Amino acid sequence: MKLSKNARIVLEKRYLKKIKGKYEKPEAMFRRVAKNISKGSKKLEKEFYEVMTNLEFLPNTPTLRNAGRKLQQLAACFVLPVPDSIEGIFQSVKDLALIQKTGGGTGFSFSRLRPEGSRVGETGGIASGPVSFMKVFDAATAAIKEGGTRRGANMGILRVDHPDIIKFITSKRNPNELTNFNISVALTNKFMQAVIKNKKYFLYNPHTKRHEGKLNAKKVFDLLCHMSWLNGEPGVIFIDTINKFNPIPKEKIEAVNPCSEQPLLPYESCVLGSINLTKFIKNKKIDYNRLKQVINIAVNFLDNVIDKNKYPTPKIEKITKLNRKIGLGLMGWADLLIKLKIPYDSNKAIKLAEKLMKFIATEARNVSIELGKRKGSFPNFKKSIYFRKYKYLRNATLTTIAPTGTLSLIANCSSGIEPVFSKTFYHNVMEHTKLYEKRKGKFKTAHEIKPEKHIQMQAAFQKYTDNAISKTVNLKKTATVSDIKKIYLLAYKLGSKGIAVYREKSRSLQVLNICKACK
Repeated sequence: MKLSKNARIVLEKRYLKKIKGKYEKPEAMFRRVAKNISKGSKKLEKEFYEVMTNLEFLPNTPTLRNAGRKLQQLAACFVLPVPDSIEGIFQSVKDLALIQKTGGGTGFSFSRLRPEGSRVGETGGIASGPVSFMKVFDAATAAIKEGGTRRGANMGILRVDHPDIIKFITSKRNPNELTNFNISVALTNKFMQAVIKNKKYFLYNPHTKRHEGKLNAKKVFDLLCHMSWLNGEPGVIFIDTINKFNPIPKEKIEAVNPCSEQPLLPYESCVLGSINLTKFIKNKKIDYNRLKQVINIAVNFLDNVIDKNKYPTPKIEKITKLNRKIGLGLMGWADLLIKLKIPYDSNKAIKLAEKLMKFIATEARNVSIELGKRKGSFPNFKKSIYFRKYKYLRNATLTTIAPTGTLSLIANCSSGIEPVFSKTFYHNVMEHTKLYEKRKGKFKTAHEIKPEKHIQMQAAFQKYTDNAISKTVNLKKTATVSDIKKIYLLAYKLGSKGIAVYREKSRSLQVLNICKACK
């Protein structure tokens, strides 16, 4: 198999098993994974090995790293609840440690915690509030080396109607605070309507179950956008939009994974995988026949992962298996458009995005229906929105578009649905290792594409994606707070489930960097 120089560096640093001081060969890694996930089927083992070594499909990092090894923890995304009690809070810290030592990322909503200054009935003391406890989770993460290869990642979320929302929005003003957290504000429909109409909205105390004062929505939104302009955080998730499409409506989703593409119930995990679109071009067109074959193999692969996974806790295993969520996504979208000579910011690209994602979603669902017929539907099927629509369904969700940061380096393609960052750029990854990339041709790069086109592209894919889409609107250094307001408002209007922005050089260390003379 042909691998780029970057792919070999990434594999050695993060994925390949070391045997007597020597790394296993990449082919041996893929063989190990294929054999483990095939559950004894020689046919599936052959198919799994083929799509991975062809770089047509790759599963998420923990599966590549851990399948067939002692850890055997294969999921990338977890959400844990944070109850309003010391016992509950520190149980979540313990669960965080168990997840992150095996390579998973964790999302938390801190919205159940009573606000700072509230009385603690049992002791007569005063509560320190969500942001204070986030620092405990942050410190725990710093003490754990995730899977021996990278620091753990967290997503911290607070509802916009929590009384401590201002403190949360400004919690990362100091770049040295909460360094192991991404943070996002959970924006409600009521809040967004209050922003649009320039009205006040109620704050809600989760402990007393009562309204506790009002804030001007526009002023809170302005502060949020200012902080996003300052250093890229907080991002936003539209929590009511997420729950509108929740497949198990009686159970509410409160949080998402660290890159925000995977909404999950408390104690739920999800395994992801991505199709490399650059491998499906034939005669200057998309080869839908081969794509259909790979979708079939990928859904079988990801469904098997749920059974082969060694879960960090029994509760996570129970909730995960009740819904059997998988997230099949894609990478190489920008490279596909370049090869087909379609501008990223054109209407033709938007239409192709809808057509392609509809095809992936439809074929993935067809496979899940067949699997449901053969192996049984997910146990919560009767409680789901699909019960009256289908006779069988193996998985509560099937599609997710992840950022594919390191996976796209292995596959030697552009990441997720993002445009190419620059014609010459480098990644700052893995303890300050610089990985250089070049692209030839005539195309617009991330900063040259208007922000509204970024959002329209996300909306096109979201239309046919069960879960959500990791999307960052990369902005020039000269971008204004007003630009960010427009982005968030348009994302809400077009049905996004979440969005992040990043203004060039707004942090001293950034992952992607333009360079004029890459090596």
